[in-house]
This record gives sequence, structure tokens and C-alpha cells, in this order.
Amino acid sequence: MSSDEEFSLVVDPSQPSEDTLNGIQVSITNYKKQYDQLMQEQKELADARDDAKDMTQKFKERSKKLAEDIKKEQKRNEEELQNEKLRLELLLLEERDLLKEIERVKAALREEEVAVDCLKQQNDVFTAVPEKKFIFSGKTDKAVNMQKFEMKAHIVYPMDEGTALVTFEDKDVAKNILKAKQHQVDLGSECRITLEARPVHLMLPSLLEMDTDICPQRILISNLPKMDTETMLNKLEIHFSKSKNGGGEVEACDMLPDSGTVVIAFLDKDIAKRLTEVEYHEVKLQENNHRVRVTPFLNGKITNLETKMSACSRTVLLTGIPNVMEQDTLQDVLEIHFQKMGNGGGEIEAFLYNPMGQKTSAVFEEVST
Repeated sequence: MSSDEEFSLVVDPSQPSEDTLNGIQVSITNYKKQYDQLMQEQKELADARDDAKDMTQKFKERSKKLAEDIKKEQKRNEEELQNEKLRLELLLLEERDLLKEIERVKAALREEEVAVDCLKQQNDVFTAVPEKKFIFSGKTDKAVNMQKFEMKAHIVYPMDEGTALVTFEDKDVAKNILKAKQHQVDLGSECRITLEARPVHLMLPSLLEMDTDICPQRILISNLPKMDTETMLNKLEIHFSKSKNGGGEVEACDMLPDSGTVVIAFLDKDIAKRLTEVEYHEVKLQENNHRVRVTPFLNGKITNLETKMSACSRTVLLTGIPNVMEQDTLQDVLEIHFQKMGNGGGEIEAFLYNPMGQKTSAVFEEVST
């Protein structure tokens, strides 16, 4: 077989050959379809690209607007925050002022309460006359069926915290201290405190009228020796509770510290009269018998009481004393300061300091002139 005979081209009769006119037309048609398809795809891609660009532009505009809105919101928030800070500062200032006002009102209220308590205690003292709070000495007068008493006040003055009472020997010194009002006290180490001097006002009785009668159940025992109070009360109660000594069942046995006498109250009303008929009684109080005096106990009923406010001429109240050192040390420093003539002070007769957190009462007694 020759080489021309080894290969042969078999042509599919259903597909026109490209070498033929029909084949070329078919190819052109196919290429045109492919071209149209490519153009369609290109158009779709261009449209998609335009849509993407449009969407991108919209996103950019929206992002820009959001960024501007965020900046505006941040600026508004910063302004509101600043306004709130200013408002808070104003509220804090107002709160501080209110707290100061509250403290001032509380201080004034405490002073008023102290004054009220002082007046109440003084009133209680006056209504308790004559048993404990006043000393009476009989003084006859020309008035018919009337006996007057001289009365010496014994007043308990409750002190506020952080205050001191100074009694000077010379009343002119007290006047100078009150006139200066503000006093700076040097505590050493460049430390100073400022105190305020105030007058001391006391309520005193100016007139007292009372009716008295003998108590049927009590006796007053005087002329007593100096000994332990509890032991003496026990021995007196035992002695006067025995019937062989003329006594009976004892209800109470109390010491009157202002006069150094003892009051015994009995359950039976006949015992007091029987005991007072014998003025002196022998009672074993110590190793030997002691002669005590038994007298009737007077009940007093106040029928008229008039009072007056009186300023102490030699006593000054110092206020605003802080707790900056030990009580005794600070009291010494204050006393030394107000003794010096260079500070307007002078000789001190009495000094009482009540530090913060403590309760102290001063006792005022009338001084004979």
C-alpha cells in the first residue's frame, strides 16, 4: 500500500466544511453569537461595575454623613458633659453651703438646747427649795406672822463641749476679755487657736415665798461625825429601826450632801414625832456612841417664786476650743494665756475646761460681798 493510501479524511456529511461557503456562513453565525454573547456579558459586567460604583459612592456619602453625624453627636455629648460638670460643681458648692448652714443651725440649736436645759435644771433647782439646792438661814423681820429666809444660790451649770469657764479675781479683767471677744492662743510650734469669749448668764431667784409644815414620817439627823457615808447610813438605819430605841420600820435613809445631814423616812406616821420629842440620841456610829441631834423635817410648799437673769461679773465662757492636745496640758496653756496682762488677762480664781466628747457641769455659788 502506498503512503497516499495509508491516510484518508472522513468528512461528516451533517457538518458543512469550513472550506465551503455554507461552512463559512455557519462559522460566521457561530462567531456572531459568541460575539453577541460576549457583548451581552460585557454589558452586564459594565452595568454591574456601574452599580458597584454607584453603591460605592452612596456608601461613601453615607459614611461621610455618618462620620459628620458622629462628630456632631460627640461635640454635643462633650458640651452636655461640660454642662453637667458645671452643674455638678454648682451643686457641690450649694451642698457645701447648705452643710455649713446646717452646721451653723445645729450649733445654734445646741446652744439653745443647752440654754433650755440650763433653765430647766435651774428651775428644777428652784422648785426643790429648800432641801438640797439652797442654804437657808433664819432671819426675823418686823412683819407679822411671817419669817423671811436669806437664800444662797447653788446652781449647776451644764457646760457645752469644747468650752471653758474662767473666773477672774478682778471683774474689770473679765470685762476686758469680753470686750475683746476674739482671742488667739499660742500653743507653740507656730500653732494657734482662736477662741470666743461670751458672758455667763444665770437665772437667780429674786423672791421666794413658801409654806412649811412638819413631815409626820421623816426626821432630820444632824451633829454627825466625819466617816464613810455608806457605813454611817447603815448604822443609823439599824439604830432607828429598833423599837427599843423608839424607832420602827425604815422606808428610806438618805444623806443631804449640801448640809451634811441625814433624812430618815418611816412607814409609820407616829414614829417621827416620838423620836423628835427627845432631841439628842446616843448612836453607836464608830467605836463609841455618838450624840446625834434629831429634829423634825419640814415639808416646804412654794407659794410664790420670782426669778431674774443675772450676768456673772467675774466669770467668762470661752467657746470653740478644739481637741488639739491633752486635756490637762491644754487647760494649763489656756490658764497661762489668760493670766498674762499682755493678753488682757489677770489673776484667775477658778478655771474649768470641758473638752469635746465629755460632759461637765460647773457649780455656781453666791459669794458674800
